[in-house]
Amino acid sequence: MTDIIPIVMPKWGLSMTEGTLVAWLAEEGATIEKGDDVAEIETPKITNVFESPASGLLRRQVLGVGDVAPVGALLAVLAPAEVSDAEIDAYIADFVVEDAGDEGEAGGILEQQAEFNGGGIYYKVAGAGAEGAPVVLIHGFGGDTDNWLLNLEALSVDRPVYAIDLPGHGKSTKTVSQGDLDELAAAVISMMQQAGIQQAHLVGHSLGAAVAFLVLKQEPSLVASVAGLAPAGLGKTVNDDYISSFIAAEKRKDVKSTLRLLVADPNQLSVSMIEGVQRYKRIEGVKEALSKIAEKTLPAGRQSASFRDLLGSIDKPCLIVWGDKDAIIDPVQSEGLPAQVTLIRLPDVGHMPHLEAAAAVNEKLAEHFKATK
Repeated sequence: MTDIIPIVMPKWGLSMTEGTLVAWLAEEGATIEKGDDVAEIETPKITNVFESPASGLLRRQVLGVGDVAPVGALLAVLAPAEVSDAEIDAYIADFVVEDAGDEGEAGGILEQQAEFNGGGIYYKVAGAGAEGAPVVLIHGFGGDTDNWLLNLEALSVDRPVYAIDLPGHGKSTKTVSQGDLDELAAAVISMMQQAGIQQAHLVGHSLGAAVAFLVLKQEPSLVASVAGLAPAGLGKTVNDDYISSFIAAEKRKDVKSTLRLLVADPNQLSVSMIEGVQRYKRIEGVKEALSKIAEKTLPAGRQSASFRDLLGSIDKPCLIVWGDKDAIIDPVQSEGLPAQVTLIRLPDVGHMPHLEAAAAVNEKLAEHFKATK
């Protein structure tokens, strides 16, 4: 049976333990090449296309649409036509899911907390002990550390990666004093200092990018490089309908309708992501915190600060990644950036490039980090 090649449930992110098969994109009997789209799989955050890790003849689809299976479970079997059905049946019957080992609840991710303004700032660490310059991931408005589900593992191969919950978000304190960019940046700086991070690559998504730019402006010695994904801070406007709807949404249908604006393909939204936002919105103090942050940073559809001049004057590497179908912050705001800024535009991607096109974004970020002197 050496000619039989298994295709198994992938592990997208350290905390992923299982996935749901949403659809098959290749039929039994089809010849597929390595990298071809073969299935859609739902993770706790988003539904992603799974690319075949090998080439061959797709002889058997083992899982059916809607089936839930652990990471490493058999999805399908590739084998030449001369391999008999009986041999394939025997292979499937004998297949054993490999033990991923005891990685703990978060699959090797450490959960930590820093003190800030009398409250706690929660953050995750992956790749602790790695020697490369660390990375700090900063989510956007209404997000949390789980927004980096598909990035933490890939980026922590050769360097520690820290993902922070900003004040008012995730597991961090819901008490915010001003709710402005200064307060959010101060939380990031405080976390870095308490974690012993002397210098890091900052990666910010949306509002988190504006926070990263402000940290760069206020404490340049802490920053090795900066990257903005669908960033705020480079233009004047933001989709106020999304911001106000996100703050107001409580019922599942309203949350789902609002979150659909985040991605180019609404089918990518997972049930778990919708339910997670619902749970977050029910926490005491969340609505007040989000309202205060929106009022100070994204008032009435405007961005409160621009960092274009900053990016044109710094000697730090800067990468900007933007989806061409972003409905929250118009990608036209990526035009006319300073010449030293590296810009990548992704087709058919919305406001969540690190989830919608995780593999491409992870690759570009890794190259960006390695190129930093």
